[in-house]
Amino acid sequence: MSSTEFTDPDVPPPTDSTESPTAPTRRTFIATTTAVGGAVVAGGLIAGSPLIEEDAEAAQAAPSSRVSLTVNGSRRTVTVDNRTSLLDLLREHFGLTGSKKGCNAGACGACTVLVDGRRVNSCLTLAARLEGTEVTTIEGLADGEELHPLQQAFIEQDAFQCGYCTPGQIVSGVGCIKEGHTGSPEEIREWMSGNICRCGCYVKIVRAVEQTAGRK
Repeated sequence: MSSTEFTDPDVPPPTDSTESPTAPTRRTFIATTTAVGGAVVAGGLIAGSPLIEEDAEAAQAAPSSRVSLTVNGSRRTVTVDNRTSLLDLLREHFGLTGSKKGCNAGACGACTVLVDGRRVNSCLTLAARLEGTEVTTIEGLADGEELHPLQQAFIEQDAFQCGYCTPGQIVSGVGCIKEGHTGSPEEIREWMSGNICRCGCYVKIVRAVEQTAGRK
């Protein structure tokens, strides 16, 4: 018995009767929208990028203030952007880099300075609000070549290692002593708790503050 081979007739593949022959495919749609978007961006750049120009104009128009304050005994007058922190004013405008920018969020105390004798985190203090105030930084504690007693105590007690937090620790210690919070080691630790030492020199820092306060 002979075998018979059957072949499929030449029938075109089925098509979706609901799709128009001229409807774009997904790939065509993506390519077209990408090209159009690129043309819009390129057109904006060629036309002078108005969005960038507006941002630049806004930055140039940032409000500023003229501030006069006394820093380490010297009267200083400067015009600053209203968003400028006291820390940036000291470091970037006055070149007083002793105050350190640690966390820049008021959590470590490395930027501590005295404003009218009161301890503040200079990274959180707006320079524009300090008209007429007196600011003391670590650079202003020594009297010429003679160190402040707390600076000398830090050396004698070996109260630092890497030294990054030391300026803030010393300034905060000076404020702590002026405030009278040196009745006991526990009290000193409590009122110095805003100053972090990542090297762990807390015991020696307390001893230095005690020594300067006249307890030892």
